[in-house]
Amino acid sequence: AARPVVSVFGLNGSKLEATIALPSVFTAPIRPDLVQFVHKNMAKNRRQAYAPKQQAGEETSAESWGTGRAVARIPRVSGSGTHRAGQAAFGNMTRGGRMFAPNKVWRKWHVRTNSNQKRYATASAVAATGVPALVSGRGHRISEIEEVPLVVSAEVESLNKTKEAIALLKAVKAFDDVAKVSSSRSIRAGRGKMRNRRHRQRRGPLVVYAQDSGITHAFRNLPGVELVNVTRLNLLQLAPGGHLGRFVIWTQPAFEALNAVFGSQTEASEQKKGYTLPIPVISNPDVTRLIASSEIQAVVRPAGAPFTKRPFVQKKNPLRNSQVLVRLNPYAQVLRRAEILGQNKRTTKKSHKKSASKKFLDILKAD
Repeated sequence: AARPVVSVFGLNGSKLEATIALPSVFTAPIRPDLVQFVHKNMAKNRRQAYAPKQQAGEETSAESWGTGRAVARIPRVSGSGTHRAGQAAFGNMTRGGRMFAPNKVWRKWHVRTNSNQKRYATASAVAATGVPALVSGRGHRISEIEEVPLVVSAEVESLNKTKEAIALLKAVKAFDDVAKVSSSRSIRAGRGKMRNRRHRQRRGPLVVYAQDSGITHAFRNLPGVELVNVTRLNLLQLAPGGHLGRFVIWTQPAFEALNAVFGSQTEASEQKKGYTLPIPVISNPDVTRLIASSEIQAVVRPAGAPFTKRPFVQKKNPLRNSQVLVRLNPYAQVLRRAEILGQNKRTTKKSHKKSASKKFLDILKAD
């Protein structure tokens, strides 16, 4: 998102002459790790407390039989004449007993998150909405859209009919994302279908406005489309599921108000007292381009050999492998040569003796 200006589209989908400078929040560092951390904490704050009945599993008169009866000391149902009498009760290992460590409605359901972390995550999520690769990778249908981020004129905030909203989305070629939501609607798997969350569907575009002059009425009946005021941007809507790249449609007044809401790296925000945008650790995150640059290539060492030495070599027995033996004991080669020479000398002497004795026997026989 390094473009200096962004185009504005009218109700008929045509570009207007007016352009808007890209707000500084689109240059904020994109931190998926921080976004997922903050999203997980914020999602916990919408949970409804759940717990079993406080007396569940303990609504019976049971008492331990004590020791001396060759049975476990677990409490047992009193009485006689029924199968239930004498059965173990209360314990989490018993049939009909309570669970171990039952949940309580007064447990700590909510999680507090630092304001600076939430602001950093929101700024990262807004910056990610201006990267087409992230928006497309999240599953939004933006292949036919001319620009990302998509900014429409201020007249959109005055729409109050759904058919006018559909005409606008078709004009800017963003209706494919709404149609995707309609086709994805399906019945939920599991028990949730019986608990007022029967259907599941994808997320569509998020419409951000500055002044509600009827725009909420126009878009509220479209499946998957959500609306939010620019001063009330929510990470749960900007990065559903903790995944960056929500497709956002900005109205012109809302887009122009981003500098006042988030400020910049040097100027403080007007809405968040004393807040400035985080400064990236590196100005150019394209590491491949940095390494290939002439400045870095001029000072780096030349590339080494294309092969690397094996870190591990199979251990060989020096008593059986002569090369390994010589490497460990260079004098072993001298000893081996002397041994071979000694064997040759002994063999030669034996052969001479045999020949002499044969000659002697021949002389004796001749006589």
